[in-house]
Amino acid sequence: LEGTAIAAHAIRAEVAYIYIRGEFTEPWTIMEQALAEANAAGVFGKIKIYLHRGAGAYICGEETALMNSIEGKRGNPRIKPPFPAAAGLFGMPTTINNVETLAAVPHIIKRGAAWYKSLCLSNPKSTGTKLFSVCGNVQRPGNYEV
Repeated sequence: LEGTAIAAHAIRAEVAYIYIRGEFTEPWTIMEQALAEANAAGVFGKIKIYLHRGAGAYICGEETALMNSIEGKRGNPRIKPPFPAAAGLFGMPTTINNVETLAAVPHIIKRGAAWYKSLCLSNPKSTGTKLFSVCGNVQRPGNYEV
C-alpha cells in the first residue's frame, strides 16, 4: 500500500487500483483490512485506492487485459496503440506497476538506490532483489526474496 500511495503521489494520480486475482481469498482479506486501517488513519490523503477482485484469468497479468477486467469487460489484451499511458483505464492516461516494483519503492526512498543495488553481492550488473512465489505440491510454499 505504501508503494502504491508513493507512486500515485509522484504522478499526481487521484485514483489507484489494486488488482487481486479472484482465487486469492486470503490476500484479499488482508489487503482489505490494511486498506481500511490506512484510510481510517488518513494515510492516503486525497488519493482514492480501490481493490479489484479479478475473475481468475492468468492473462490479466498483461496490462491491457487487466484494464479490461477492472472495467468489467472480458480480460483479453487490447490492440496497441493506443498504449495505456495515452488511453488506458476508462480512457484515461494510465500507468501499471507490478506489486514487486511497488513493494521496493519505500525501501529505495528510505535507503537509496545504491543500497538496493548492493543487495545482490554476486552480480555487479544486478539492480536489486527478485520476489518469487512458490506454490503447489512443494515442501515450503510461500513468497521468497533473493
